Amino acid sequence: MAKRRTDWGSLVAGLLFLALAVAFVVRGQGDWEFNVVWVLPVLAAGLAVAGVARALTRRSRRKDARADGRGETKG
Repeated sequence: MAKRRTDWGSLVAGLLFLALAVAFVVRGQGDWEFNVVWVLPVLAAGLAVAGVARALTRRSRRKDARADGRGETKG
């Protein structure tokens, strides 16, 4: 079986959406009150972190590929 690298951008984005879903479910139950206005800034910040994580891992993969002599990787 081929070894696969962790896609940190997708992991961070998935955890962000999961946390927001849990927050809305708990809010719907009436156990926790929060202002919905904060959802968009939290979503934007979380997706920015996911984008940075993806960019950093992509850069390190390209650097590893050049060091191994495989050239540029696509995707």
